[in-house]
Amino acid sequence: MKKILLLFISFYRKFISPLKPAVCRFYPTCSLYSYQAIEKYGIIKGLYLSIKRILKCHPFHPGGYDPLP
Repeated sequence: MKKILLLFISFYRKFISPLKPAVCRFYPTCSLYSYQAIEKYGIIKGLYLSIKRILKCHPFHPGGYDPLP
């Protein structure tokens, strides 16, 4: 299951993300953050961290450098 999620994120980063304007307010980008989180912490904690990060993506959050814990 972990490999499937990582493949999905890799597919998104390689084929879908380049079609969209670069507007991510965070570094690393949310897709890279999610990939690294799932790779480092596994599916459950990685998805939790990814969802938590994506929920911070709104106009009232300043963004910036936000590395994995």
